[in-house]
Amino acid sequence: MAKPSTPIAILLIAICTHLASAAAAHAAETWRCGNTYTDQPCKGGKAVDVDDSRSEADRRASDAATRRAEMRSAELERTRLKQERDAADRDRKAAAEARRNALAERRIASAERLERARIRKLDREPRKSTMKFKGA
Repeated sequence: MAKPSTPIAILLIAICTHLASAAAAHAAETWRCGNTYTDQPCKGGKAVDVDDSRSEADRRASDAATRRAEMRSAELERTRLKQERDAADRDRKAAAEARRNALAERRIASAERLERARIRKLDREPRKSTMKFKGA
């Protein structure tokens, strides 16, 4: 004789199986809502069939192409980042060189002003005679 819990267990298994298949069928539905896609129905949305009818070879080829595209995009990003770093380094070096040149120009201008001031001062002072007169 079967235990009284056996029919209940069988009933629960049947219900769970039915609910799981219904949930799987519902989860497989995709809805288009305007320009977006979702797994939830929406007002004015349309159910979209998203079954992948490609062969396994086509799927593998597509996956390989996707991986190649991802690798290429990663390579391009690394190249772009390196170029940006190089440009930033060049800009930093150019700015440092410009500061050094400006400082050197200020020093030269200051030295020229001091030299002109020294020459003006000398021009204003009377000159000492270089000849010495010897009286009789």
